Amino acid sequence: MLACHADNTSEVATSNASQTVERMAAIVKNPFQHIVEPLDPKDPTQQFYNLSKLGDPRYDRLPFSIRVLLESAVRNCDEFLVKSSDVESILNWKQTQTQAVEVPFRPARVILQDFTGVPAVVDLAAMRDAVMKLGGDPEKINPVCPADLVIDHSIQVDFNRNITQLVSFSTFLHKNQDLEFDRNRERFQFLKWGSKAFRNMRIIPPGSGIVHQVNLEYLARVVFNQDGFFYPDSLVGTDSHTTMIDGLGVLGWGVGGIEAEAVMLGQPISMVLPEVVGYKLSGTPDKFITSTDIVLTVTKHLRQVGVVGKFVEFFGPGVAQLSIADRATIANMCPEYGATAAFFPVDEVSIQYLEQTGECGDTYLKAVAMFRDYNNVSQDPDFTRVSLYMYLCILKFIVRDLVPCCSGPKRPQDRIAVSDMKTDFEACLAAKVGFKGFQMAPERHSAVVPFQFNGKEYSLSHGSVVIAAITSCTNTSNPSVMLGAGLLAKKAIECGLSVKPYIKTSLSPGSGVVTYYLKESGVMDYLSQLGFEVVGYGCMTCIGNSGPLPEQVVEAMTQGDLVAAGILSGNRNFEGRVHPNTRANYLASPPLVIAYAIAGTVRIDFESEPIAINSEGKEIFLRDIWPTRDEIQAVERTFVIPSMFKEVYEKIEKVNERWNALVAPTDKLYTWDPKSTYIKSPPFFDGLTMKLQPPQSIHDACVLLNLGDSVTTDHISPAGNIARSSSAARYLTNRGPRDYNSYGSRRGNDAVMARGTFANIRLFNKFLNKQAPQTIHLPTGETLDVFDAAERYQQSGVPLLVLAGKEYGSGSSRDWAAKGPFLLGIKAVVAESYERIHRSNLVGMGVIPLEYLAGDTADSLGLTGRERYTILMPEQLTPRMVVDVKLDTGKTFQVRMRFDTDVELAYFHHGGILNYMIRKMSEN
Repeated sequence: MLACHADNTSEVATSNASQTVERMAAIVKNPFQHIVEPLDPKDPTQQFYNLSKLGDPRYDRLPFSIRVLLESAVRNCDEFLVKSSDVESILNWKQTQTQAVEVPFRPARVILQDFTGVPAVVDLAAMRDAVMKLGGDPEKINPVCPADLVIDHSIQVDFNRNITQLVSFSTFLHKNQDLEFDRNRERFQFLKWGSKAFRNMRIIPPGSGIVHQVNLEYLARVVFNQDGFFYPDSLVGTDSHTTMIDGLGVLGWGVGGIEAEAVMLGQPISMVLPEVVGYKLSGTPDKFITSTDIVLTVTKHLRQVGVVGKFVEFFGPGVAQLSIADRATIANMCPEYGATAAFFPVDEVSIQYLEQTGECGDTYLKAVAMFRDYNNVSQDPDFTRVSLYMYLCILKFIVRDLVPCCSGPKRPQDRIAVSDMKTDFEACLAAKVGFKGFQMAPERHSAVVPFQFNGKEYSLSHGSVVIAAITSCTNTSNPSVMLGAGLLAKKAIECGLSVKPYIKTSLSPGSGVVTYYLKESGVMDYLSQLGFEVVGYGCMTCIGNSGPLPEQVVEAMTQGDLVAAGILSGNRNFEGRVHPNTRANYLASPPLVIAYAIAGTVRIDFESEPIAINSEGKEIFLRDIWPTRDEIQAVERTFVIPSMFKEVYEKIEKVNERWNALVAPTDKLYTWDPKSTYIKSPPFFDGLTMKLQPPQSIHDACVLLNLGDSVTTDHISPAGNIARSSSAARYLTNRGPRDYNSYGSRRGNDAVMARGTFANIRLFNKFLNKQAPQTIHLPTGETLDVFDAAERYQQSGVPLLVLAGKEYGSGSSRDWAAKGPFLLGIKAVVAESYERIHRSNLVGMGVIPLEYLAGDTADSLGLTGRERYTILMPEQLTPRMVVDVKLDTGKTFQVRMRFDTDVELAYFHHGGILNYMIRKMSEN
């Protein structure tokens, strides 16, 4: 039995006859045509490339994730973009681990969310204009690779129980959705134009769910059936958590929006063959352990052993005990432990899930040896052989050693056992400012600030919970933890417990399926009584769209300089991301989110202290209301049924009436509105000609920012609300809009986004020795907003650099974290190491990523950042070559250029990947 979502595939498949001819020509030229055969001998029209017929014993030893890369290379081999030598390189994967072998990869599809999708569509529209100016056919700028865009990042928690006097309890969802539409009408109208102007692009309307959960439950094919061929589903996405789909056995990972645009236009991804770390799961989880506890433990463990830039592939008998939702939760957090992908090959559990969601498909996968039996050790492939501390690359993870845990207060990899939360938070209060410190004076640790809310008096102290959000795809894709939260809420209500009314509580499910089973199981009413009413379908709090806190709460926190806490079931808790006023933010399972909301503080030891005292004066402990895995699974078996998925997703493109009624232009070229503050033609292609310029050295550059370790894309390009004191707010004020909205919603306007670059209030700049979105303009010594300083440098013709430490650009795959610096005049970044996607984005914009040589740092080289820097570029560039940096002080040191492949060097010579594609599409 093999069904491959043929209804959706037919919707996105191109009807252009010339493209069909090109594909047929490629098939004819393919040197592996001899291994093509029908999957069913009775139906010769449905074929596949039978990799088993390669007759190569190396194939059976390849990791399953590498087999997907191999199949793509074999099927797309045309001896031009993909060569037979690339196929040989992949087959020879085990012997090439230390050689940085570059291969192309053509994924089956691309997925986008609206924060990254809007600028991608803006770029495509601008590229059409540029191609026309160069005399080419603008309609060549059109997705060749199918693309789905899910609108899920726009909605904010504006209405919740904190404002019950303004809106009835049952309409929070509708009020938030209406406000989302009013704020984002221009963006939505533009996206609707894009869905009509570009072939092979489908838009999933707002209110449908979170991109990764919609992908998991609806968009994933697992096996494609297109143009008469079966092949594995695979994808790249413009969100770092695209890896969530790896839990279903679909190989996918996040790329920069710039790189995704090239893939959409038919360009393969150039990648270095990755190391693959085998991660063995064994044991049985304790009855009180949740999938969140598993994933936070895995995250910390893999961060410690080091898997950055590698594939992680899970195996062992413990995998078979994990549901697809559990696997997806682990795979979702892949960016937090730094791997490129976290792959769970398809097995029988995967097939059962596919049947539940309306899909199925194993015949093809068994035919090409991509179907896994986790209990069959003879199927275990070879994994990369690296250093001994990785246990010969087979990392054994014993599930029974898990304990309930959270992660924070500033990074997702900083796991804390729940039993240690109180002592850990108090240690963080005293520790110096850093990833685990707030440097609060000892006499301030017990500070208490009283305040009035809704006519009653309350108080806040360090560790008080002010935001409690069940949000994001990480956990709301998982019925076990969502139903666990519902059962905990039920027991809490029955024990007479409640949540203080000033705490901003919210529930933003990953899809309508979640709401369906919460209601059917009877737990939704209990969640609502505790304040966890559905407020919208989207990332919301996890992306920074947490909305405003009550004024009285903010005043109390400010008055007492309090380190208040946010608790969320998301995947990101970087400084300034969740809310500018919550300085400590913790990731937790949905049940723990509710538990800490009831307690009202993170300074609690649940083992020895009651979670609350009810109205009868009885002490209630967390153990009294915590549901067991058996309880949760019994409810899940009864209420999570296949008909739910079918009913919800049959309506997905019809349910949003305002979207369906939205009128959009129909022209193939977009008519830019000069008055728009949301959509603006970017200046990236101004003055572009067909002629290439040789690489230019950078002379006498100033350092715009001197930064430390783990500078995230949230620090570089925040997604949350636009502060009224910011450069972006001043720009918008001069153009009329009263509602500044968020940086994320204005990613289609380069003028706003350039002003929002490095505008995070938690940015720590060594020039200032404090957190602020500011820097020093070195020639004058003035302290200015980063944009204003950069503007001064540009007016003087001074090129700019950024100095940084380890893991520069970690966090979300945010293309504006590269586009913004480019517009500020930053020519290069010098860092100790880079997050993979951000480095790729810098390359895509023509910004040079430079890396200190091993053992060197800014401190060891004595760099203050106040020097003038000259970077000498040789005429002949090669991947990862070492170049000289000369200072005006007379000092010289060397750095490595992180152009890792020849293709990346080609992009750099063109001034970026988009310029490369425009010139390519403009050729006659």
